[in-house]
Amino acid sequence: MICEIQNIVKAYPSPSGQERLIILDDVSLSLGKGESAAIVGPSGSGKTTLLHIAAGLEAPDGGRVLIDGNDISGLGERELAFMRNRKVGVVFQRHYLLPQCTLIENVLVPTLPYGNRHEAGLLRQRAINILDRLGLSKRLGHFPAQLSGGECQRAALARALINCPTLLCADEPTGSLDNESALEMGKLLREINKEEQTALILVTHSEKLAAEMGQTLELKGGKLNAGA
Repeated sequence: MICEIQNIVKAYPSPSGQERLIILDDVSLSLGKGESAAIVGPSGSGKTTLLHIAAGLEAPDGGRVLIDGNDISGLGERELAFMRNRKVGVVFQRHYLLPQCTLIENVLVPTLPYGNRHEAGLLRQRAINILDRLGLSKRLGHFPAQLSGGECQRAALARALINCPTLLCADEPTGSLDNESALEMGKLLREINKEEQTALILVTHSEKLAAEMGQTLELKGGKLNAGA
């Protein structure tokens, strides 16, 4: 299995501060190569929290997460950062592209912390290949302000893929897009999930996008169950 989420528990202080509000209660999920899951549920149910825990961006209060068989729960800050950089790609609802960088520079940003200058040419070519696959080959030198919302989100997907992650996490990736761009983004996510053989976890409110995934799971009341 690429991603194994085992018996995850997460709670936050209540507004009164006298008790803890349980967001995730014994949540488990496993995905292998090329498999995908859509997480749906009411706003505030903990979908993004679960995604962040799966991606190593947030620590659970209980349970553990395994990426490629390695338990990330006990990793130190530096080891965890390295694991995220090499194993996990994240696409957020907003693209978070650096406005001062061109499109291809933005895509290459994740390669900088642990990059090898001897691999620079290969990484740039991979970036060009991914951007071409996403229909952005004519936008390499453009800045984010010169791109449409859909183009920026596709560039964010390219950035998430540049280091060949085994796990791709997408948090409402079509939430800020128009219907046409949203449908295109959903199709690209599913195609890349299959072509790159990543495991894909996607959080969405869109029934159409959820239906494109291999399985739909509903998070409600702290529990993760098969969707309708």
